[in-house]
Amino acid sequence: MPRVPVATTPIKHVIIVVGENRSFDNLFATYQPPDPSQAIWNLLSKNMVNPDGSPGANFSQAAQQQATDTDVYRLSPAHTGPFQTLPQPNTTLTDLLFPPAIEFGLSSDPALAAADQGLLNAGGIFPQVLSVPDSRFPANLPNGPFPISKYVKYDDNVGDPVHRFYQMWQQIDCSVANISSANPSGCLTDQFPWVATTVGWGQSNVPPPAPFTDESTWQGAVSMGFYNMAGGDVPYFASLADQYAISDNYHQFMLGGTGPNSISIGTADPLIFNDASGKAATPPALQIENPNPYPGSNNWYQQEGFYIIDSGNQSNASYTNCSDSSQPGVESIMNYLSALPYRPFNGGNCASGVYYLLNNQLPTYERDGTVRGDQSHT
Repeated sequence: MPRVPVATTPIKHVIIVVGENRSFDNLFATYQPPDPSQAIWNLLSKNMVNPDGSPGANFSQAAQQQATDTDVYRLSPAHTGPFQTLPQPNTTLTDLLFPPAIEFGLSSDPALAAADQGLLNAGGIFPQVLSVPDSRFPANLPNGPFPISKYVKYDDNVGDPVHRFYQMWQQIDCSVANISSANPSGCLTDQFPWVATTVGWGQSNVPPPAPFTDESTWQGAVSMGFYNMAGGDVPYFASLADQYAISDNYHQFMLGGTGPNSISIGTADPLIFNDASGKAATPPALQIENPNPYPGSNNWYQQEGFYIIDSGNQSNASYTNCSDSSQPGVESIMNYLSALPYRPFNGGNCASGVYYLLNNQLPTYERDGTVRGDQSHT
């Protein structure tokens, strides 16, 4: 009989807690390990903020830059100067205008302990409306991270920061020219509001709205907010961090939307576009990403966006053939990866002729398992 391997690790279970649409510093910006011998990299440990959430001695290191990109997609376009103050955070496209009890008609939830049933009545941003400057936050926030709970309760709903593939690559602003011993990736993470306010979630084959302002993309600087864990925010996540090992150097499986990340967590593989027989195929033209700037615009992507919010525009650009450097957006990323002084994971390889899913797509099946009638955007 073959020898049965014996586990040598004390780890028995791995539990994945997905805080959707949230970065590490959004939740753990001011977390302090209970054991003083342990260390963590976050906004507090870097002295960018103080334990009360106010600007720290190194606050200026988190300053966000404005830039210009008018011809082809660039990871690190030319900066035109820092924001004087952050654009006012927007309510964005979050549909949770009311607490879950009202939004989803939940009077109780069997998964919640009796003492926690009241949480169903927490949250909501009523009487706010979608896609407007969030009046709960000032319009002149300092250029850097801001504590959300200084202005709202930590369990109140706030806007949903953009999380799409090409936008996120651009937000972290990576260039080998910036590599140092302290920054081996060369990423400056200083273009979050600029990308959010120039393209946001994106639309497809339409010019930018006119007049165009920092609120036209329904984002503002919502991405710069953080929860003040040192002040008592998000106590459940703090308790998990106190009891278990956490990583301050991991955010998600891939840059991009909820859909491909959820698929990759469950399958350890990205999804590709395929035909009815399961073979790799080329998507319809309107489903292929094109993050090159729309003519005459500053970084307003030509083809990007969710089908359901494209004002009737029949597209849902979500796929890219990253094996072909002539494809829009691909060259800038692959040039950066190939120029790194170390080999990135798998060398940044992409299968020839394969179109990978980068952002959310409508599912093939309905919730009851039946095939969805409209298959044009799956």
